[in-house]
Amino acid sequence: MCATRRPDGVVDGGDGVARCWWCGEDAEYRRYHDEEWGVPVDDDRRLFEKICLEGFQAGLSWITILRKRENFRARFRGFDLEAVAKFGKREVERALRDEGIVRHRGKIESTINNARRALEVVEELGSLAALAWSFEPAARERARPITRRRLLQLARTPESTLLSKTLKKRGFSYVGPTTMYAFMQSVGIVNDHLAGCARQAEIERLRSRFERPVRNP
Repeated sequence: MCATRRPDGVVDGGDGVARCWWCGEDAEYRRYHDEEWGVPVDDDRRLFEKICLEGFQAGLSWITILRKRENFRARFRGFDLEAVAKFGKREVERALRDEGIVRHRGKIESTINNARRALEVVEELGSLAALAWSFEPAARERARPITRRRLLQLARTPESTLLSKTLKKRGFSYVGPTTMYAFMQSVGIVNDHLAGCARQAEIERLRSRFERPVRNP
C-alpha cells in the first residue's frame, strides 16, 4: 500500500502509521522520525553531536548526514568532548581523507573548535545541556496546531537566533539561527511534529516528564 499525503502535511504510510511528510518512505529516515526526532535530550555528548552534525548538514540534506552518522561517530570518537578537543592537524588531515564523512575542512575544524568551546561552557555552567535548554520557548508563545505550512515558516525563531548569537559570542562556529532551530527541533527543545502525526502526543508526554537541566548557581 502506498503512502498518501493529507493536506495538513501528515503522511499516512503504507504501514498504517501517520507521520510528518518530511521523512518520506526511506526506512532509515522513518526510524529517525519515529524513534529520535523531538525526543528530549540532556546528554552533553549527544547534544554536541547534534550541533556538529547540523553544522555539517548546511547546504546538504539531512538524510545525507543521517546515512553517514556512524562514520562521523567513528571519526570523531563518538563526539566525546574531551577527545575531540585534543584533535590537531593530524586528525584534520585524516578526516579530510575519510570518504565516509563530509570532507569539508571548515566544518571539520569547526567541530574541534566547538568541542573546546563546549568544554568551557561545561566548566562555567555545569553542562552544555543547561545552556541549550535555557533557550526553550515558553509554551504560550508556541503557535498551535503545528501544520506543514506553519512548520515551513519556522526556519528560525527569536530563541534560535538568540541561541546562535550566544554560541557565536562564546566562539562556536557553524551555529547560525536556522541551524540552531533544526538542532532545537531534533533534541526536543521544541516539539514540531505535526498535528495528526503519531509521534506528536508521545513527544509532548516525554517533554512534560523531562527534568530541564539547570545552570550551576
